[in-house]
Amino acid sequence: MALREGSTQLQPNNVAALSRTGLIFDDVYRLHLSSNVGHPERPERLTAIQNALGQAGLLQALYRIKPRPATEAELALAHTLSYVALVRRELSGLRGLGQLSTGDTLVSPDSLEVAKFAAGGVLEAVDAVMARKVKTAFCAVRPPGHHATRDRGMGFCIFNNVAVAARYVQQTHGLRRVLIVDWDYHHGNGTQDIFYEDGSVFYFSTHHLGAYPGTGHPAETGTGKGIGTTQNVPLSSGTNDAQILQAFECKLVPAMRTFKPDFILISAGFDAMHNDLLGRFDITPEGFAAITQVVVGLAGEYCLGRIVSVLEGGYRLDGLGESVAAHVRALQAE
Repeated sequence: MALREGSTQLQPNNVAALSRTGLIFDDVYRLHLSSNVGHPERPERLTAIQNALGQAGLLQALYRIKPRPATEAELALAHTLSYVALVRRELSGLRGLGQLSTGDTLVSPDSLEVAKFAAGGVLEAVDAVMARKVKTAFCAVRPPGHHATRDRGMGFCIFNNVAVAARYVQQTHGLRRVLIVDWDYHHGNGTQDIFYEDGSVFYFSTHHLGAYPGTGHPAETGTGKGIGTTQNVPLSSGTNDAQILQAFECKLVPAMRTFKPDFILISAGFDAMHNDLLGRFDITPEGFAAITQVVVGLAGEYCLGRIVSVLEGGYRLDGLGESVAAHVRALQAE
């Protein structure tokens, strides 16, 4: 199927131009795994988000940002060219559903272009923030990305959207220090791997250590120039709002007094929510709002409020929509 830029019904408009928060949302992101295969990372996730944002009265208050596909050179900011070529080769002739040879990542015929639009959409959000069209942005993109390493797709992820964006912030906009905050139930092993030896990108993650992919131990703090710029805070099953908020206030906030980020990216995984299909935490929409407020406070203190948040996990549809709405409302807060 040929993909067309701007195919969504949510086109950029002037009415919301004064909003402090932008939105990446496009029908193109529904085409990945568009067959009804019962996969938890399914197109209906976006419908749930769209409905919840509409019901909360947020859609008209957001500045819609038109996505574009990332170029292969942009993908190579975080991935090896050989891996990008492998994905192109394996998906170009795909008929029906398949799986990347690098691991447990199901794909469909449109997945390559959709994944390019996911990474490129986040870059457009970064540009909008840097151009001061908005202060913050939420990117409702799929497939997710934080498990993708430099040379391997895994765990529903093809390209690491947040990692590509972090390098783009540095190389295109000249900012030095980038903070990536990852509150997905699952550890973002790909993001950690890409920046583990790089002290210019700080990776902070709350997650369940016993869950897929089994990485994210507190002792994993970086190597070489990256020593001290990876901070893993594994939490136990049943973690609630107060416990995850404490992790942010007692671990993330003190670390940023030294790091002082110039830009913040969020890997916003909502599979930490109560009764998620793939998670065992007990976070409510109010909990997601609370930890968002902590990150907003850090952005206001250190980097002129600049935040781009990117959808990762979250698989119980009603809870996903409510949690995203609470998160976006907190991003809008002055």
